[in-house]
Amino acid sequence: MKRLLPFLMLCLFIPAAQAQYQPGAGLNDDIDRLAAAVEAQVIAWRRDIHANPELGNREFRTAALVADHLRSLDIEVRTEVAHTGVVGVLRGGKHGPVVALRADMDGLPVTEQVDLPFASKVRAEYNGQEVGVMHACGHDNHVAILMGVAQVLASMRDELPGTVKFIFQPAEEGAPAGERGGAKLMLEEGAFDDPRPEVAFGLHVTPGWEAGQVAYRAGGTMASSDGLRIVVRGKQTHGAYPWLGTDPIVVASQIVMGLQTISSRQLDATLAPAIVTIGSIHGGVRGNIIPDEVEMVGTIRALDTEMQDDIHRRVRLTAERIAESGGATAEVSIGRGYPVTYNDPALTERMGATLRRVAGEGNVLEAPRQMGAEDFSYFQKEVPGLYYFLGIRTPGAPESDFAANHSPLFRVDEAALLTGVRTLAHLTVDYMQGGE
Repeated sequence: MKRLLPFLMLCLFIPAAQAQYQPGAGLNDDIDRLAAAVEAQVIAWRRDIHANPELGNREFRTAALVADHLRSLDIEVRTEVAHTGVVGVLRGGKHGPVVALRADMDGLPVTEQVDLPFASKVRAEYNGQEVGVMHACGHDNHVAILMGVAQVLASMRDELPGTVKFIFQPAEEGAPAGERGGAKLMLEEGAFDDPRPEVAFGLHVTPGWEAGQVAYRAGGTMASSDGLRIVVRGKQTHGAYPWLGTDPIVVASQIVMGLQTISSRQLDATLAPAIVTIGSIHGGVRGNIIPDEVEMVGTIRALDTEMQDDIHRRVRLTAERIAESGGATAEVSIGRGYPVTYNDPALTERMGATLRRVAGEGNVLEAPRQMGAEDFSYFQKEVPGLYYFLGIRTPGAPESDFAANHSPLFRVDEAALLTGVRTLAHLTVDYMQGGE
């Protein structure tokens, strides 16, 4: 740690003048030069944020770090958007479109197990209990990358053909119980207002690919995420005389099995995958008492919005009809969560050329569909968007050596950060220039 601290202090305070814009052969060359100049600082920011993670709607230190940096670049700053969100506006010297770039800031209630000199030791309260806090999903990288992009683009503002909105978002992993937050609340509080962006770009780190690689796909990329609650009500009786009552446990079991036929037998399997999961069942207090009711809680995931609505209809129908057939009733509640993360096909095709040019043809891959969810999807419901994945696995290392996102063993090859800065900055400028 003693050897690391001088490096961190040096990188945290690298003078911005070292990465000032100098007109060169073209904006593309200038982006790469400026990105290389800020790489060490981006790594230092990432390590600092990693060592000081904060939970959703509590990202006070992170937000202050971001806001101070943006102000130092003479970027217009608005704070406390959706509690702790930060919105920066960089107006280029030339007329052009408005592009939104987003990074999420929150950590997770996970106790870090990675042996790093900057590993998190933070403890905090989460839903009434003390927990460890860690950037186990890699949002520290997202924040540091976007801070670097802001420095790169601000350094060339006179030549920038448009305006950039930097969206630093809290609570992507979900707001604390009883609170609202995240992308949806940022939009409600004007994150896309004055000026309104034409498009939005975002990325997410993942060990599914190597550092230097990026992956994306057109259309449904990450699933919608809806909460499901089913309460089956029967008639309580003695366990020795089930015919004197109506057993909601048996009915609930039949509903669980019936729900599995929705994805496997009722939906077009060639269109997109979908999942209906029951993750919790509660009913009864004794082995010899048939209870009055059973509660089931689960999740519904889909990669197509029309299919999502159809699944909701089929879940209600399946639960209610099975319950009715057993003399019980079923009350179905579906809470809509994050929408489908949908990459606009025309925008994705256009900007795919940028990703291939920047990362190299062999380093750009098609991402498989993901059943996880992302609230970047709310931004994509407002404007066309492209959300892509940034590889963070050491080149040549097997995927099994790098733990998945949300693991206490999650770690990152920091060589990936430069690729993140370069791709976001090039996407922004290429879009502003018409995809040149």
